[in-house]
Amino acid sequence: MLLVSCGKDGGGEKDPADKVYDVYLGCDSPEDTVTYILLDKFATLMEEKSNGRIRAKRYSNAKLGGDIELIEALQHGKVTFVVQNTAPQVNFVPELGVFDLPMAFPNIEVARKVLDGPLLDRLKEYHAKQNIKLYGYADQGFREMTSNKKIEKIDDLKGVKIRTMSNPNHIEFWKAVGANPTPMNFGELYIGLQQGVVDAQENPIEATVAAKLYEQQKYVIMTNHVIHALSLIGSPAVIDKMPEDLQKIIDESAKEAIEYARKVADERVEGRLKIVRDSGTEIIEFNQQLYDDMKAAGQPLYDSISNKIGKDLVDLLTEEVKKASN
Repeated sequence: MLLVSCGKDGGGEKDPADKVYDVYLGCDSPEDTVTYILLDKFATLMEEKSNGRIRAKRYSNAKLGGDIELIEALQHGKVTFVVQNTAPQVNFVPELGVFDLPMAFPNIEVARKVLDGPLLDRLKEYHAKQNIKLYGYADQGFREMTSNKKIEKIDDLKGVKIRTMSNPNHIEFWKAVGANPTPMNFGELYIGLQQGVVDAQENPIEATVAAKLYEQQKYVIMTNHVIHALSLIGSPAVIDKMPEDLQKIIDESAKEAIEYARKVADERVEGRLKIVRDSGTEIIEFNQQLYDDMKAAGQPLYDSISNKIGKDLVDLLTEEVKKASN
């Protein structure tokens, strides 16, 4: 089924300037998430800026398919835009493994500067080779650790059974810092914590609160170990056929929507940390020494990721972080 069309109102062929373009936006996430908020804001801006020449249809909760299916549909022009975490795209754009580098960004402000600079331009090139148009990155802040053990120094991580995604880079990192990583489906995690199958987990604060994982944990540790980036991608098969003025509107709308989503993400992180505090779960604030020690322990991962995706890309990221930090 073709999900992208140029709609016509009334009879007869219309002037291209009056043509209405239906675009289809999909994500795998519920509506009460930064992922969908970004998608919805982007859709609204396109409609407003085009004076209705772009008509956006929004689909949440994997209604157009799961993450992998959405990417494949986008490549074939069956979905126009997708908002999702970068993790599923590694299957199509291996260079996105750069986001698995541990402790790559000292804070969210530096991360956002880097993601708006030359690194973004390079990643756009890699996406284009896979018939994907990358517009930019919003985020849900950093992935943070939660645990039933108080983690204040790197030695405290020794032997901690931590649930991870089935991501070899994540698993390698947690082994490097002394923990015992255990891949587990997210849907099984609450019960896994409850039954003691794992002692700890790591997720963006929004996911930790949405799934009420903090109810089964004594501590939330602000480790800032990996950014949880959200990509806004489009289908060249559809977009490249649209009038240039509408393509420009899409570019502008994407940039504004990403800025909006970042502000919303910051507000939501603060709001959800308050929920955690009010529940009685203790928050261990960011600890520079712990961060530095975990980064040092994870250095071998920089080499292994460099071997997979190219040292030049890893070097570009580290150079841009230095510039943005000054």
